[in-house]
Amino acid sequence: MANTVDYAIVADIGGTNARFSRVNLNSLNLDKVAVYPCATFASLADALVHYQQEQQLSDLKHVAIAIACPVTGDSVSMTNFHWNFSVSAMQQQLGLKRLLVMNDFTAVAMSLPALTKNDKVQIGSGTVQPALPMAVLGAGTGLGVAHLISVNDQFIPLPGEGGHVDWAPQTEQEWFIQQMLRKEYGHVSPERVLSGPGLEAIYRALALHRQLDVAPLSAGEIGSLALEGTSELASATVAQFFASLGSIAGDLALTLSTFGGVYVAGGITPKLLPLMAASDFRTRFEAKGRFSAFNRQIATYIVTAPQPGLLGAAVYLKQSLAS
Repeated sequence: MANTVDYAIVADIGGTNARFSRVNLNSLNLDKVAVYPCATFASLADALVHYQQEQQLSDLKHVAIAIACPVTGDSVSMTNFHWNFSVSAMQQQLGLKRLLVMNDFTAVAMSLPALTKNDKVQIGSGTVQPALPMAVLGAGTGLGVAHLISVNDQFIPLPGEGGHVDWAPQTEQEWFIQQMLRKEYGHVSPERVLSGPGLEAIYRALALHRQLDVAPLSAGEIGSLALEGTSELASATVAQFFASLGSIAGDLALTLSTFGGVYVAGGITPKLLPLMAASDFRTRFEAKGRFSAFNRQIATYIVTAPQPGLLGAAVYLKQSLAS
């Protein structure tokens, strides 16, 4: 049996589900993956202990956790769920030698250099320039955003909360959506449209805009109808989602000149991938006025790897232990 230096536990904690895995820190191979609804446990510590006991991994004392909220100090409080904890107290409580906690998109950013050609699909033109900055964004329960830079053979993630900046409408339809959401929330951020709840909000807004009397649908139902091609309203909703996604991805590319590529992760986009090529995603990514030619050079990818958050947490832990 391998010792605890060779193996660790990694976790990817979202607003809905908690994912855990064992990782071989030499090969970065993930196994013993388990996914639990967050609502099943009173705390993250309870979920971790349950995983260790269920998988008989209580001897592993190095843990890296990616979590969907800002991580700026010892105190961590989730944005879209009620879990909150002290990193140092949790480490002591569980008797861990190393507990590394990071923003979930810090982890996704750290996974980018480890992705294989089978873990991503390019959309549109553009060429990756190695060692130059990269950006990643992803829609799920919320909208995650991060950048990644390479310095002295190490990767430095730049986490941020870009999902909560101002969302700027580009068309009359988007103006209508923005006005509806402003009445509901006051401030309208990209996360209000680029997320599961955002997909549902776009559907409601387009129904209102077209004066259609339809029942609200879940994000999953909207996506399924769009993929089947059986609902024009659902298809229009997904088309609007991809257009807005392209605009925000293009903004990220400009912000840090990400010639290393812009990567779209998250739970929603890979499921809707068959509809993306015909969408306005890449057109809107490049539609930056005087800097359209600038963005045209930058490659865009959809991350199709099954667990990029777990992989990135492993990469970050491995780099942390090495240094």
